[in-house]
Amino acid sequence: MTDIKALVMECGLNLYDTEVANENGKTIFRVYITKSGGVNLDDCEKVSKLLSPIFDVEPPVNGKYTLEVSSPGLERKLTKQDHFINSIGEKAKITTINKEKFEGEIIGFDNEILTLKTDKENLDIKFDEILKAKTFIEW
Repeated sequence: MTDIKALVMECGLNLYDTEVANENGKTIFRVYITKSGGVNLDDCEKVSKLLSPIFDVEPPVNGKYTLEVSSPGLERKLTKQDHFINSIGEKAKITTINKEKFEGEIIGFDNEILTLKTDKENLDIKFDEILKAKTFIEW
C-alpha cells in the first residue's frame, strides 16, 4: 500500500484521514488533509496531482473509483486519538459502544481517556468504548 501520509507530508500538509464511500453506486476514495492555518484549494490540487498517477499504478481500492481530496471540515469525524487531542476546546457528539449518546466540549484527552464537559457533568470515556464521534458547530 502506498504511504499516503508520507506523500501528503511532501506537500507540506498532514494526513487527517482517508475513507472509502459508496454514493449513488460510485466508489469514492477520500483523502482528508490539514495544515496550520487551514487548507485551501491549491493544497487539495497539489495532493491530488501527486496521488493520481501513483494510484493509477497502485489503486487504493479495487475497481473504478473517484479520488477526492479535501479538508475534513469544521464538523468532522474523530476516529484517532490525535483527532481528539487536536480538538480540545471544541464541541463534539459522542456515541459509545453501549449506544449512549453524549454532547459537550472536549476538555481533555489523556491515557486513552476522553474528558467531555456536558451540561450536567464532566464525563470520562475510554477511547476504545467510543463507537462514533464528530465535532459540531453551534450556530
